Amino acid sequence: MSIATVSRTINASPAVSEKLAKRVWQAIEELNYFPNTHARSLVSGRSRILGIIVENITNPFFPELISSFEEIAVAHGYEILVSSTNINSPSQLTSCVRRMLERKVEGVAVLTFGSEESVLDQLSVHNIPMVLAEFHVEDPKISTILLDYSAGIHAAVNHLAELGHSRIAFLAGPKELHSATTRLENFEQSMADAGLTVEKPWVIRCDHTLKGGVAGFAKLWALPERPTAVICSNDMTAIGVLRAVYMAGLRVPEDLSVIGLDDIDFAEFTLPPLTTIRLSRVDLAKAAFDALQLQAENGAGAVIQREFLVSTSLVVRNSTAKPAARE
Repeated sequence: MSIATVSRTINASPAVSEKLAKRVWQAIEELNYFPNTHARSLVSGRSRILGIIVENITNPFFPELISSFEEIAVAHGYEILVSSTNINSPSQLTSCVRRMLERKVEGVAVLTFGSEESVLDQLSVHNIPMVLAEFHVEDPKISTILLDYSAGIHAAVNHLAELGHSRIAFLAGPKELHSATTRLENFEQSMADAGLTVEKPWVIRCDHTLKGGVAGFAKLWALPERPTAVICSNDMTAIGVLRAVYMAGLRVPEDLSVIGLDDIDFAEFTLPPLTTIRLSRVDLAKAAFDALQLQAENGAGAVIQREFLVSTSLVVRNSTAKPAARE
């Protein structure tokens, strides 16, 4: 069995028959052999490393996304380099980009959901292929993942309306995140489509964090006219609302129906289990990987797919119910 045959098998070359490839992989397992990826990159001229940058690693959505991205990448013979950055720290961002360049990444998934500009400024000058979520740039080396929040948010509003809710609030994310603004716009359109009125006092901006949800609920409950349901811009905010409702001596969904957005793994383990709008991390990770793989394995100027669509859907659990009868 030649070195060339082993190399072609590891690199999934079609020149190796299925029978021979099976023998090679059996030998690899028996010998506990590990390829020298550094040596392979020197010979091939490719690092086979993809970068992924997220902004808030403390949000469970992002570790789940990274895990899915890594699983897909490894299955296709790639390694990944992960970085979590704070856009308010230029030195941290510069360090993050330097690591990507030093490892000669073949592409970077910038999944910061509204904080792309700072990363773009530092990566684009080095002609690194990128894929961005919800952010379109006229550049042949940059692909875009379009996120269809409208389907899930529309289903959430209709679900509440069918239960009998008309007094629906929305806890929106920070203004500087264009993803948060898009979700708010989709909520307003969905309310209009359902023939419902958006009450301005019930639309509150807050951080996409547990504390943001607690603060958002406090503002809602301080109003003279209160909603009977609230849709939150992400699950962390919604879980913060669940906590705040409990601390106020109230109950979900009896006193307030709550809906989140993301469907993080933890959402089905809250008390009560959270009704939420699912944004599949697997679908998002696959779209990001497919975009970067197309860039890495096609020459400059090649006509390839540059837009990828990921949709959303409603997952109904126990945090929504009919509104209590008003006295």
